[in-house]
Amino acid sequence: MRNGLHINTFTGIHFYPLDPKITEIKTEDIAHALSLICRANGHCSHFYSVAQHSLNCAEEAKIRDYSTRVQLGCLLHDASEAYISDITRPVKKELKSYLKLEDNLQKVIYQAYSLENLTVQELEAIKEIDDAMLYYEMENLLNANIGNSKQHVRKHDLSYRAMHEVKVEFISHIENHYKTLINQ
Repeated sequence: MRNGLHINTFTGIHFYPLDPKITEIKTEDIAHALSLICRANGHCSHFYSVAQHSLNCAEEAKIRDYSTRVQLGCLLHDASEAYISDITRPVKKELKSYLKLEDNLQKVIYQAYSLENLTVQELEAIKEIDDAMLYYEMENLLNANIGNSKQHVRKHDLSYRAMHEVKVEFISHIENHYKTLINQ
């Protein structure tokens, strides 16, 4: 018996968030869900998806000349949200059980894409880019200056984009980065 109840994913998988299996991680499920989840808990000036955020993070990693591993890590850094949603940072930091669940699920997702051995430096690079994009998005989508802005290499596309278009681009990027990674 698997631990906990399951969710039904877009591709029809019975996914157990409390007992995730690598074989149940599907790129299409991640892309579909993340392209429909709005950043900033929906408080943006317009719909801007977690998938768009992840694509911009990967682009930032590429501009900074980071490895394919870091670029793929940037694409997948919020992938757990496809299965357990997200909670705003001020609340999330108080939910130790959630953080443990999220960390476990994220590790399984990274394993599914051969990123189980990301180094501390690679994980820090992914977090740095994620934080930099957060500040950039807050300034441009919420007109909020939260201070401590991170440096950006260039401006990123924060425009409204159709869910299907973002989903297709996300899948393509995952497949291309993963193929490059396993062929290295």
